Amino acid sequence: MCYAHELQRYQKLFIFAFGMRIDILTVVPELLESPLSHSIVGRAIKKGLVDIRVHNIRKYGLGPRKTVDDYSYGGDAGMVMMVEPVFRMIEELTSERKYDEIIYLSPDGETLTQAVSNELSLKENLILLCGHYKGIDERIREHLVTREISVGDFVVSGGEIPAALLADSIVRLIPGALTDETSALSDSFQEGLVAPPVYTRPAEFNGWKVPDVLLSGNPKLIRAWQDEQALQRTKERRPNLLK
Repeated sequence: MCYAHELQRYQKLFIFAFGMRIDILTVVPELLESPLSHSIVGRAIKKGLVDIRVHNIRKYGLGPRKTVDDYSYGGDAGMVMMVEPVFRMIEELTSERKYDEIIYLSPDGETLTQAVSNELSLKENLILLCGHYKGIDERIREHLVTREISVGDFVVSGGEIPAALLADSIVRLIPGALTDETSALSDSFQEGLVAPPVYTRPAEFNGWKVPDVLLSGNPKLIRAWQDEQALQRTKERRPNLLK
């Protein structure tokens, strides 16, 4: 049995029984409002399939201005998120429940892949920690963070958009999040290949035709064509996956 079908079986047993909760820690919660309120993620929240809560780290900021960042030791340019506000926020959450992972969105973390999303979609409670400014005090990474994930070899202004990407890639795998839950099983990378091309009506437009096999009504021929196309497209576009 392929991994994708095993994934679906365990998701049904685990997530429907216990539910999923994702807590996102940030100093700019406004950046997460839209990505978490619409489309698949928004609908999954409304259905009660996942509970996503965004926490403002400034709740534990220091002094009257709720300061959460300071200059770095060593004199390097850029501000660093301070250890105490982040520690207090995580301490509060972990006192209420056990978390499977405390994930820091970091440029030098492990690269986010479909396999990682599959794995995390089977967890019950996750914390996603968004860095900002120059990063976070290293002691948080050493003593509290259990996993670091990168969405690519580039740097953005903060971890909020990467956290939204990660949350989306996880939530869409929860049974019931998609109208047809089998749709996620045919996504790119689920079988180690990119997805084959897809078409919809009309069968011909501007002289451009849908391949005849897709109009044949023969599931066996269609599946064989899709497998062939997926393999060919992977060879052309992502040959590294075939290694």
